[in-house]
Amino acid sequence: MEVGQVRHRRLADGIVEQLQSMILEGTLKPGERLPAERALAEQFGVSRPSLREAIQRLTANGLLSSRQGGGTYVTPSLGATFGDPLLLLLENSPDAQRDLLEFRHTLEGACAFYAAQRATEPDRERLQAAFDRLQHCYQNVGPTTQAEEGAADAGFHLAIAEASHNGVLLHTIRGLFDLLKRNVVTNIGGMYAQRVETREILSSQHLELFEAVISRQPEAAREVAQRHIHYVQEVLSEVHAEAQRMARARRRS
Repeated sequence: MEVGQVRHRRLADGIVEQLQSMILEGTLKPGERLPAERALAEQFGVSRPSLREAIQRLTANGLLSSRQGGGTYVTPSLGATFGDPLLLLLENSPDAQRDLLEFRHTLEGACAFYAAQRATEPDRERLQAAFDRLQHCYQNVGPTTQAEEGAADAGFHLAIAEASHNGVLLHTIRGLFDLLKRNVVTNIGGMYAQRVETREILSSQHLELFEAVISRQPEAAREVAQRHIHYVQEVLSEVHAEAQRMARARRRS
């Protein structure tokens, strides 16, 4: 009896470790529902009581949560680095926008470098799908596509982070996802108005980045990712300077 209890506890420990690993590596995403208890127990090859104990422990740790109406979910706010009130502050602050781009310069360069080294075939398939969605947006010019383009742009960079197989980079990008998406939507209109060639250049840079990752060129992937962010910084700096000149001109009149 005592031996059985020890084995039971070890089994629950193993389930906890596996589920934690799946959350950390991004296999289980924030807000995602776990399979039904019976199916999950069969998948792990364990008893339902052992599985139930592991889920209870992860729920107590805040990694899982239960919802009314049934089901166990990965905690939706997991990795949500920026909440809505802070998002609004960051959106409306030019300094914060600059800081975000500086952060992305380093972060996304690292993601691209490791993705080019480590991407598996399923990673490449997901990256291809994300790239195709983004290219579709570039082909549909017009303000009605800006929200879609923002989501597709952020989704493409998220797919690269997933392919990096670095849990810290991945969850940092995931935590920034809403901010990245809003940042693109906020900026693209002004960028396209500032330089008519911007849409074409961004499309070309994303193609270069995609090809560098797919063809396993880590240094090239990092260089393209950082050059892409530098270009965005450059154009937005021009947009900001132009806005300041216009504001001064209006005050004088």
